[in-house]
Amino acid sequence: MLQRSARRPQFFYTTAPLPCPYLAGRTERKVVTELSGTDAEALHDRLSRAGFRRSHNIAYSPVCPGCQACIPIRIVATAFEPDRTQRRIARANAAVEAAEMPARATAEQFALFNRYQKARHADGDMAAMGFYDYRAMVEDTPISSSVVELRDDADRLLGACLADRLSDGLSAVYSFYEPAEEKRSIGTYIVLWLVQRARQLGLPYVYLGYWVPESRKMAYKARFRPSEVLMGGTWRVLGEAAEAPESAPATPGMSSVEA
Repeated sequence: MLQRSARRPQFFYTTAPLPCPYLAGRTERKVVTELSGTDAEALHDRLSRAGFRRSHNIAYSPVCPGCQACIPIRIVATAFEPDRTQRRIARANAAVEAAEMPARATAEQFALFNRYQKARHADGDMAAMGFYDYRAMVEDTPISSSVVELRDDADRLLGACLADRLSDGLSAVYSFYEPAEEKRSIGTYIVLWLVQRARQLGLPYVYLGYWVPESRKMAYKARFRPSEVLMGGTWRVLGEAAEAPESAPATPGMSSVEA
């Protein structure tokens, strides 16, 4: 007689309090779980739809006491319409070539990553990352991932984005660009490219992580319309006013994400 093996239980843990990287004076805590084994892709899919994000082989979601400022957001790629500014950015970067590369770290990528961190996030933890830390960020992935490289007509690396492939979209894990080319808005162009690529693949969404209305650095995510935000366990279309919701999204229930 054949016997079915018991499914391995999925364990979730809560991290210790740390200073919030987005809002000064606030504390950050996360619920985390490991992505591993043959079910990693399917689990990552379910967790992404429940508002989780990936770092290395860990999926996480904020559970900060007394604060729900981080709101999961995703672009509806199939219905996306660029605004005037986004159309201008697309035209300004029309000669930029993008290519999906395997999730392998290169010295060229790291040099650009390092310049970006020093210029944009000098006071953050990632500014102290060495090459092997960067390689772990890119290559320690149990799922389908790629590095999107953007190059100018002189083959100079202008920007890059570590992206995950989901069953219903693309997820922008982390992107960076040449700080000397800030006026070209490469960061915005990367998102526009991901939307176009999702459409080509027949995928409905581009996941951007967390929208933090109170953080100037994170507010840009609400400019891509239409977008959906996860509120109370349900994805809802973000209103035209892009206002911070009065009620915060509920922490994803374990019943909806169990492996």
